Amino acid sequence: MQNINFWDAHTHIHFRNYDEDRDEALGRAFSAGVKMITVGTQASTSEGAIELAKKYPGQVFAAVGFHPAHFASEWHHDENEQEDPVPEIFDKDKIKELALAPEAVAIGECGLDYFRVSDDETKEKQRAGFIEQVYVSHEIGKPLMIHCREAFGDLIEILEAHRDYLLEYPGVIHFFSGTAEEAEALLSLGFSFTFGGVITFARDYDEAIKFLPLENILSETDAPYVAPVPYRGKRNEPSFVVEVVKKLAELKGVSLEEMASAIDGNVRRIFKIEV
Repeated sequence: MQNINFWDAHTHIHFRNYDEDRDEALGRAFSAGVKMITVGTQASTSEGAIELAKKYPGQVFAAVGFHPAHFASEWHHDENEQEDPVPEIFDKDKIKELALAPEAVAIGECGLDYFRVSDDETKEKQRAGFIEQVYVSHEIGKPLMIHCREAFGDLIEILEAHRDYLLEYPGVIHFFSGTAEEAEALLSLGFSFTFGGVITFARDYDEAIKFLPLENILSETDAPYVAPVPYRGKRNEPSFVVEVVKKLAELKGVSLEEMASAIDGNVRRIFKIEV
């Protein structure tokens, strides 16, 4: 597989739980032909994504944004993500400043996440913050990297209402977990979809993957989370994305080479990557 280009279109290889062996993990990815977009979740982790992309030009790219979970009044502190248990406050101007870096190819991850949310105030903060990041995407011409969990109705409503602020290739819905009908609605707005390790051991995503055109499918790991078979239970890493592409190829009824080539073209088109 040395001549195949693979993409991990959504990873967090810059997160702190790779601090002891990040270069080794990246080396395994590069040896497998994997390039990647490492994704920020707030200003500090977005800065980290940019710094890593600077270190590995042409191999690692960055996304900068503010994750919806960080708007919660009862914020879930993820030690994989950051040592400091104090949440940041959303600052649109700071996100925009970071997004102007040449290493940044997307705004995100941003979006809506109602999984741990029960109060309307937090949901409204998420919606308002997401809309601000849609505006940033429009202002600087870089696509959205959207996180959505148990909130697809509101997400689609917001995107349809702000259709005029979406780019020609507006971005991707990362770790897509919606229905085929929700995929169709987002597809009609021009969005593409990333799928990760969960598709190797759960069948909940098969219908949406079979429905979507090849030109709207991307691969990801969301590392360090949700490693694919045969690495399930281990810390995920970008080199494991090869297993995701194998499963996508199987579900789409195409060769591994054709699937990887389609994803390569999709990433380059959506994120305007020319290397």
